[in-house]
Amino acid sequence: MIFQKNKYIGLVLIVCLLTLGFILMSGGGSDDPNVFNEAIFSFRRITLAPIIIVSSYISLIWLILKKSSN
Repeated sequence: MIFQKNKYIGLVLIVCLLTLGFILMSGGGSDDPNVFNEAIFSFRRITLAPIIIVSSYISLIWLILKKSSN
């Protein structure tokens, strides 16, 4: 195997965080195209979700590049 067991567990956790970030960013649309929905500008979609996604990508890169303890 390329990585040790700890790295695979970390990869799974980071992918779960990425999925959570994209789920938090979704939604907020309107069924009627003539009605504007202000929910697309919520704190969750504009600030929280991008922070989770960017930090997940940074930690993913760090985890892959980190030297093994052996």
